[in-house]
Amino acid sequence: MAQHAEEVARGERFEFGANWTRFLAHLDEARIVEAERSLQTMLGVSTLAGRRFLDVGSGSGLFSLAARRLGAVVHSFDYDPASVACTRELRRRYFPDDAGWVVEEGSVLDPAFLATLGQHDIVYSWGVLHHTGRMWEALGNVAPLVVPDGQLFVAIYNQQPLLSPFWTLTKRAYNRGGRRVKSIMDVAFYAAFAGPSFVWDVLRGRNPLDRHRGQNHRGMNLYRDVVDWIGGWPFEVAPVDAIVRFYEARAFAPTTVVTCGWKHGCNEFVFRRAG
Repeated sequence: MAQHAEEVARGERFEFGANWTRFLAHLDEARIVEAERSLQTMLGVSTLAGRRFLDVGSGSGLFSLAARRLGAVVHSFDYDPASVACTRELRRRYFPDDAGWVVEEGSVLDPAFLATLGQHDIVYSWGVLHHTGRMWEALGNVAPLVVPDGQLFVAIYNQQPLLSPFWTLTKRAYNRGGRRVKSIMDVAFYAAFAGPSFVWDVLRGRNPLDRHRGQNHRGMNLYRDVVDWIGGWPFEVAPVDAIVRFYEARAFAPTTVVTCGWKHGCNEFVFRRAG
């Protein structure tokens, strides 16, 4: 906790957990169901009953909750203390005193901690490992946590040759700025991302606030996603083929790959480890 606080104070790390704490106020059944549906679609299953699910960087805790509701035995961890608190809050709300869901604080860059986790049928890390500051090391560290014939589900920021350097500078400036700078950037970038859609809604006679209150395809909140995007630091990116080659060299075969093309965002990968 002390190391995390020092990194935030130096402008070297975004407070992801503080952002997701605010998201919990918007969490409802529809968002949880959408999160469940995204897991089912990407993993190619209808249930996770009897499966061991490791959530590496649990963030808000939404996908740990979704996995538990689908029947998995869940182990969640995060480096950010506020994210750990978010995940524990969802466990308290929906699965109080449940032995089938463990939540703890830990780092994917800590070999001693990872050695305590054992192996899991599904290792899940969506939009996390590129925020460690040592992405390729983190990508390698999660591989041994998957059982033979198990699944690894990761999402990594898309590499944009022209725009990725811009986002690097933007994110660094955001985290080194004061509260006023961050507030201005939050509003400006949200307007840039959501403004055109709001105008289109008005022109079609729809209430644009419905989009603001709405959710994306993973059950997350649009505004919190924008804040997470512009603030997310450390920040690394990778092209799709580099991620695929990296895991193929470690005896993982890609089963599902969903890319965002030339746009910013995360490419999603599901790999199966050789049996």
